[in-house]
Amino acid sequence: MWRCYTLSEQFVRSEDNFMVINLTRTMKGFLLLCSFLTLADWVWPQELEGDIRQVHDPTIIKEADTYYVFSTRAGIAIRCSKDLIHWRLCGDVFAHLPEWAVKDVPGLRGLWAPDISYFSGKFHLYYSVSTFGSNRSNIGLATNETLDVASEKYRWVDQGKVIGSNPGDDWNAIDPNVAFDDQDQPWLVFGSFWAGIKLRKLDLVTGKLSSQDQKLYSLASRPSPGAVEAPIILRKNGYYYLFVSFDFCCRGKDSTYNIRVGRARRITGPYVDRSGKPMMDGGGTLVVAGGGRWAGPGHCAVLQEKDTDRLVYHAYDTDWLGVPTLRIATLHWDSKGWPTVSN
Repeated sequence: MWRCYTLSEQFVRSEDNFMVINLTRTMKGFLLLCSFLTLADWVWPQELEGDIRQVHDPTIIKEADTYYVFSTRAGIAIRCSKDLIHWRLCGDVFAHLPEWAVKDVPGLRGLWAPDISYFSGKFHLYYSVSTFGSNRSNIGLATNETLDVASEKYRWVDQGKVIGSNPGDDWNAIDPNVAFDDQDQPWLVFGSFWAGIKLRKLDLVTGKLSSQDQKLYSLASRPSPGAVEAPIILRKNGYYYLFVSFDFCCRGKDSTYNIRVGRARRITGPYVDRSGKPMMDGGGTLVVAGGGRWAGPGHCAVLQEKDTDRLVYHAYDTDWLGVPTLRIATLHWDSKGWPTVSN
């Protein structure tokens, strides 16, 4: 059965989750969602197994013959797999919260929404430091030479703060993702609510902010309450694709997260959706929406391997009391270069 929703503009963040107030059913929403398959139809051909529960905000990378998923947890959880199907919990990045982060953000209880990338001979793990309902936030960085815990080189080194926002700012320094331009230079895209999705250039050597380009670029926004977050940028076929999550996570089976996309010829934008609507004006073409067993799919990453792209994200399993669960689906690209998800 279809469940089609629009959101009122009232938004509340509680200490343990995001809250949606005054959901209303509309015929317009019904027609919009019914032009797409339900999420149950989009699932990757084989169901995932193992430690796939309590996965929120996943990011993925491969080293040697092993895939690694990092996700939100007090110290950032790490899961491992040889085949993308069977997963096991294989550790945490931090045994204790970084001291600088605890001092900088009072009330900090855990680290959110990591991003993993590899450049300049090291793995770079960017992570979010914040509390619910506040944009007193930071993005931190930890590095490692390898992800193989059995290696003598395995050691996470916290590099500290990369960028921060404060209550006087109209943006929020969480939900980081590293993207690379056509010169293989790294950029940091991030943002959640407030004025939306932002972008800063990074220094290739340090992984910190570039001193040469200090501009804060604006890539996407939505009208109040500004429910857009969790950006990633993917470069493919002459375009930069900006994936974001619309609406609200963290409400279990009542979560309304959905994944949207736009594209641009330059990494700095402007990004538009399939219809040509600018993402700065609320545009975003639907890629995955909730339906059936799986509610609120969102906060995605993309794993690119040879000729296959896979969308990695979390969704709330209504058969398991709305527990956030790891999901993987194959991305297909249509004749006009737009991503779709199907069997």
